[in-house]
Amino acid sequence: MLLPCLCAGSFLAAQAQEASQTTQVHHPWDDRALSPDERADLVLKEMTLDEKILLVHGQGWGVLRPPDPVAPGSNFAAGYVEGIERLGIPGVNEADSAVGARMAAYQARYATLLPSTLGAAASWDIEGAQLYGDVIGRELRAWGSNMSIGGGVDLMREPRNGRNFEYAGEDPLLAGTMTGNLMKGLQAEHIMGDIKHYAFNDQETGRNAVSANIDHKAARESDLLAFQIAIDIAKPSGVMCGYNRFEETYDCENDYLLNQVLKKDFGFKGFVLSDWGATHSTVKAALAGLDQEEPEDIFFGAPLKKAVEDGQVPMSRLNDMDHRILRSMFAAGVVDYPVMPRNVVDPFKGRDDAQHIAEESIVLLKNKDSILPLDPARVHSIAIIGSHADKGILSGGGSAQVDAPGGNVTDPHPGGANWGETVWFPSSPLRYIREHAPTAKVEYNSGDDASSAAALAKSSDVAIVFVNQPMYEGHDAKTLTLPDNQDALVSAVAAANPHTIVIAETGGPVAMPWSDEVAGIFEAWFPGIGGGEAIANLLFGTVNPSAKLPASFAKRDADLPHPEIAGINLKEEDHYVETNVGGKRTRQNQPQLPFFDVNYTEGAKVGYKWFESQHIEPLFWFGYGLSYTTYSYSGLHVSPDGGEVTLTVKNTGERAGTEIAEVYAKLPKAAGEDYKRLIAFDRVPLAPGEEKTVTLKVDPKLLSVFNTQKNNFELVPGTYTILAGPSANETPLKAGFTYSQ
Repeated sequence: MLLPCLCAGSFLAAQAQEASQTTQVHHPWDDRALSPDERADLVLKEMTLDEKILLVHGQGWGVLRPPDPVAPGSNFAAGYVEGIERLGIPGVNEADSAVGARMAAYQARYATLLPSTLGAAASWDIEGAQLYGDVIGRELRAWGSNMSIGGGVDLMREPRNGRNFEYAGEDPLLAGTMTGNLMKGLQAEHIMGDIKHYAFNDQETGRNAVSANIDHKAARESDLLAFQIAIDIAKPSGVMCGYNRFEETYDCENDYLLNQVLKKDFGFKGFVLSDWGATHSTVKAALAGLDQEEPEDIFFGAPLKKAVEDGQVPMSRLNDMDHRILRSMFAAGVVDYPVMPRNVVDPFKGRDDAQHIAEESIVLLKNKDSILPLDPARVHSIAIIGSHADKGILSGGGSAQVDAPGGNVTDPHPGGANWGETVWFPSSPLRYIREHAPTAKVEYNSGDDASSAAALAKSSDVAIVFVNQPMYEGHDAKTLTLPDNQDALVSAVAAANPHTIVIAETGGPVAMPWSDEVAGIFEAWFPGIGGGEAIANLLFGTVNPSAKLPASFAKRDADLPHPEIAGINLKEEDHYVETNVGGKRTRQNQPQLPFFDVNYTEGAKVGYKWFESQHIEPLFWFGYGLSYTTYSYSGLHVSPDGGEVTLTVKNTGERAGTEIAEVYAKLPKAAGEDYKRLIAFDRVPLAPGEEKTVTLKVDPKLLSVFNTQKNNFELVPGTYTILAGPSANETPLKAGFTYSQ
């Protein structure tokens, strides 16, 4: 593994920053006894109009789009907002960091690749989510970045979405809780956090053209509820509005989303920044609630200044934009605790943390005849097949792509990863499997030829087939089917050896037509830099699986609410897009899909709620996951108002393990819902034979329906059924309470 180093430019920049800090003038707003809002107001009173404009836009695409100029204060990350040196306000270096800091190789530095956030959501571990954020936060500090633009919480309405690996599943409570705690952990490092892509940026196909259409009641009970939960937990500095349109209006100029829901109803005090290039207007966007254009100044530079001078945008609105940005900087601590770009990342601690998260994230989906865990004393030969398992593990692409130390192990080349490149990280499952079974004959086959792979499997005691699904920003999988004829490979190996185990490295749910043919299945997601060792530890039982699915796995595309991705077969048209290259504003001809709609007629019935309401049996239900031990549930009690649930979980097996207890609710008939909702969960570690009674709090919103006329959540009179158990489809405990107005 390569150790990080600093280039000369970064070193000199760090020296200059430290020098400026030693000569810093004291200002009234430096008083930490004041609230962030008070401090922001004091700064705002001293700012000129030009300085106010400076804070509400970025300084260009920089290294993301050569030859765009790089601002002097930039640390070569995703974006840079100029600070106000005379007032002691630092610049903001914004870093792509969904699963680790992007573009490390650009400065010959190292960044930890964490498991996909979807994988982390499979842990259902709040402390683990905070650890995830802590890893990113501490590494960004060492880089000189003081804002993360990760924090994806878009619900998995479209399981073929190319960015699902950056999100946290299909349920608003789980997704909001995990993403909110991730950002809470990150901001504890005095890094500004972000929640995105607000809202309904649920597919990559035509993301600049699609309009997501859904009734407001369903919106508030599903996708927007996930954002609300995450924002309540994290209190993030920023919320990033998405590329798509909502009800025919772009997210970043949508008054309903930004002003009415986010700022008024959610009480969000931070600032709204656009996704890169997702600003489309000046006056409309500013009045609708957008606070900062990224990454350049096409609309919020000179045009916004003129709009303010002409009275089209009130000065009070510009002041509000700046206040939100400044108070977020004070609240996060980026002014009081400046980043230290001369610090060195600890790659070993990052790797250990990533491995721990992966071990809690990998889901055991099948274990026929208890083939797992493998016993090295009994297994004398193992066939490892497919997916470059001899060299490494798969990572996700796009703005979440972390650079692999030493480069892509399957295609080494100088520099960082290219956009759209499939990158494999140096964490070899083959190596670690051999370490666990030192006396066994462990051989690798690429899987390129199914008959050759089957021959090796037939001569082995156990066959382990690795399958993969590369996923990227800007691209959706057309189908749930694995690419490159991998289903046929699995079937051929399984026919040759009944002791076949499949390890799936995927960006989200995939179809598994061979699931009845194999003895074991692990869903490993994109498992991060410690993924190879984590997989081996789970295979051999060094770690007992505890993860459960954050999303249902459909058997086939036809079972989804939208069997075909909206717009997937449309042809691109040429559109003129205004850009700023080399300091010169130009209009470039760029291909884009024509405007089209995706109508979410399923409403709030996302994932398991859809399958239950339509009486469709998925391949695997939300919340499902196996262990090497067994658990029982008893003693469900519900408080009279439904606000507290108590239950007992017992480890009835012979191994220590951690069970994820899940609590669901079915609302009264008057609510008109024919599905259950997740309302609470807890990770319960248990020794063999041990039992624990846990008490869980229930947010009233999770038991409520949204009344659009009153613009509020409210309980429906009637009997509420509370269910508890190990998955959405297995809830052996039942209790209830009655609510009357």
